[in-house]
Amino acid sequence: MKYFWIQLVLIVGSVSMALVFIRTWSQAKNRAWKRIAFSAFVVVNVYAVLRPTDVTWLAHQLGVGRGTDLVLYVMVLGMGFLTLNTFLRFRSLEKKITDLARTVAINEGMRHNDERLGAEPVAAGSDAQVKADADSDSVKA
Repeated sequence: MKYFWIQLVLIVGSVSMALVFIRTWSQAKNRAWKRIAFSAFVVVNVYAVLRPTDVTWLAHQLGVGRGTDLVLYVMVLGMGFLTLNTFLRFRSLEKKITDLARTVAINEGMRHNDERLGAEPVAAGSDAQVKADADSDSVKA
């Protein structure tokens, strides 16, 4: 009963994170291994809050002095993973945005030139359209 309130706050925090994650499950397009890892994280977190002496025992078995040190080391690794994951996701999004901007710029430039030169609009599937599509694909590469 001595640690009831802090345990309650930590468990409510873990359950809240799980509920937010589950609520945005379909929107976030999470991969299955991320879902499993997060679920395991919540379960281990609740267990560690309820049984802190077990964390200390595990720390001693792994050669770490205290349970809090073990938790800190695991959190540093987890933070490194999250940072790397976020970096890779942003890099992927930047590449997609760049490709999209190039495609829009090429299409707008072609449309502007057609209007300026008074050329007939190009029908889909014509030789000129196929050549224009091939040119825009080569710019993407």
